[in-house]
Amino acid sequence: MKRLLTIAALGLPMLYQVPALATDAENLKVKLAEIKSLKADFSQTVTDLNNKVIQTGEGVFALSQPNQFYWHLTAPDESLIVADGTDVWVYNPFAEEVSVMDINQAINASPIALLVHSDDATWSQYNVKQKDNCFDISPKDTDSGVSEVQVCFNQTSLTQMVLTDQQGNISDFRLSNQNKIAENDRDLFKFVVPDDVDIDDQRLKLTN
Repeated sequence: MKRLLTIAALGLPMLYQVPALATDAENLKVKLAEIKSLKADFSQTVTDLNNKVIQTGEGVFALSQPNQFYWHLTAPDESLIVADGTDVWVYNPFAEEVSVMDINQAINASPIALLVHSDDATWSQYNVKQKDNCFDISPKDTDSGVSEVQVCFNQTSLTQMVLTDQQGNISDFRLSNQNKIAENDRDLFKFVVPDDVDIDDQRLKLTN
């Protein structure tokens, strides 16, 4: 279940210029450009392949450009994911452990990364299909842990994210009480490692 929550949350938020003949991907970029940043409460429902509810939860979600993301599951069990612009921290208070990876590793893990990344090379790795106010995002690489993400908007608000993994489990996130990031919320994107916590450093090590 921890893997489900991590995959569901990784990746995350993005924004930018659009050519005259807009594709579905470019239309999504415009929607994201209108948001720039947000903080919201979320409710989560996870269902399996047979549409059976296997978990519910709630928490706080925030994003800011570029490459900053905050996902805090507060119930039923606490879990925290923070992308600070360079690294992504995944904290499990119950297990007293935190994993850290490069932002590009997280981007490669989930289509929801398009919400936080503007690089054309990254966007080229995904297919985007628009259906009214929703956009279906799927990786061209079939080895990705998430097979599809749908993001839905109400004018300039992001209202829903639905993630489907390769096992057919669906994580449905509904956002509420949405506002733009205030200056006193900026610390959400800074992770401080608690004392006496094991660190699993998965960041890529560059060699000469």
